[in-house]
Amino acid sequence: MRFRTRLCQTLAVAALLAACTAARAEERVTLRNGFSLTCDHREVLDAEHVRLYLSAGSGNYMDVSADAIASAERDAPAPTMSNAVDGRVAPASRTIAGSASAMALNVDELIQQNGAARQINVDLLRSVVNAESGGHVHAVSRTGAQGLMQLMPGTARALGVKDSFAPEQNVRGGTDYLDSLLRRYHDDLPLALAAYNAGPGAVDRYHGVPPYRETRLYVARIIREFNRRTLLAQHAAAALAVGVAPGR
Repeated sequence: MRFRTRLCQTLAVAALLAACTAARAEERVTLRNGFSLTCDHREVLDAEHVRLYLSAGSGNYMDVSADAIASAERDAPAPTMSNAVDGRVAPASRTIAGSASAMALNVDELIQQNGAARQINVDLLRSVVNAESGGHVHAVSRTGAQGLMQLMPGTARALGVKDSFAPEQNVRGGTDYLDSLLRRYHDDLPLALAAYNAGPGAVDRYHGVPPYRETRLYVARIIREFNRRTLLAQHAAAALAVGVAPGR
């Protein structure tokens, strides 16, 4: 059977860590793997892990080990009441925030459309995008992978993607590629994710997930986030079924 939306509950659900109080700060965080991200705020999960929130709110974040952070530089502070007029944020700040929100909504719409077209679980795609680029359209890795789903130039060409920084092309190409890997490995999710990260050749050569630390952490991170999203969706559905607002 294909690894599809109706099968999401077959994964073991990971236990969720209790969240600490978030310390708000706009920062440019550079990871040791070469990615550079702008974080709205961060949250310490435990002695070894940090959650980087890529936008305001709690829905767009990336979990990293503390030692994965190479540097962090403070950007301009987020708008506060001190730079607002009559209790309202200054127009320029509203425009920036509105643009970021619109982009996030547009990307999620693309994920939903492509997930439906390929019958791939939308939360799985969201988890892949988050792990690959943190939702940053113009992300470029140290190896040259580009865009939301981090397509290598050769892979992008083979998928018919002419501009990897165009969200609609990148998400379509990345979804098609993930779909082909799920088919190739008969819906074995860890193998498909390992092939997405390290290439099918490495998976075939080792007859399983390659013994690369980066690849194994990548697979575990995506499955952990996918499980978390699945659990939250199940809780929300159960709450709605009994007429209770989610989160209560």
